[in-house]
Amino acid sequence: MTTLAPLTTTPNPNLPSAENYDASALGQDDFLTLMTAQLQNQDPFEPMENGDFLAQMAQFSTVSGIETLNETATDISTQIGGNHLSDAASMLGREVLVPGTVAVPGPQGDIRGMASLGWAAAAVTIRYTDAETYETLHVQELGAQPAGDIDFAWTDPPTNVVADRRGVRSTVEADGVDTVTPHVYARVDGVTLPASDTEDLLFNVEGYGLYSSLEINTFR
Repeated sequence: MTTLAPLTTTPNPNLPSAENYDASALGQDDFLTLMTAQLQNQDPFEPMENGDFLAQMAQFSTVSGIETLNETATDISTQIGGNHLSDAASMLGREVLVPGTVAVPGPQGDIRGMASLGWAAAAVTIRYTDAETYETLHVQELGAQPAGDIDFAWTDPPTNVVADRRGVRSTVEADGVDTVTPHVYARVDGVTLPASDTEDLLFNVEGYGLYSSLEINTFR
């Protein structure tokens, strides 16, 4: 009759000691070390079933996948936040097109805007007046214009209007009728960052208040 030597286990120096064990720090390397030790020290008369081994491997894959997913989500969140900050910085001082009639001279000392004509007009006139006194400052004859969007610009306002950044009202007349509501370019003098990545930037437009970035289609 053959006598079997008693099974003994040799301490694995790679395993953390009980006093140094930190469950929250257990990672992939620790998981593999524990699995290797389990295989080396299993009872040869009752070895681990294939199903048990596969279940542990599946658990390992799940943990690894979750860690990778968390790292990816963090990277995306950081990138989105950085993009918001970059977008906000790039918009400060620029001009955006908003519905309205009053604007102040832009960085180039001009007044610009756009109007939408509902019909083909034989004569279109842009009248620029002082926003406070209603004094006529300039009249621009554009002649006949097709239906649709038309751009207008007063590129050489008086020096005092530009220096004082006086508000100028733009009135669009089509065939002598003042019924066209224009859009004007106004400066972005502040940006509010969103509270979360799912919200939009808010632009504080000079003279017009807050506008969502989704409401702004044209800027310069």
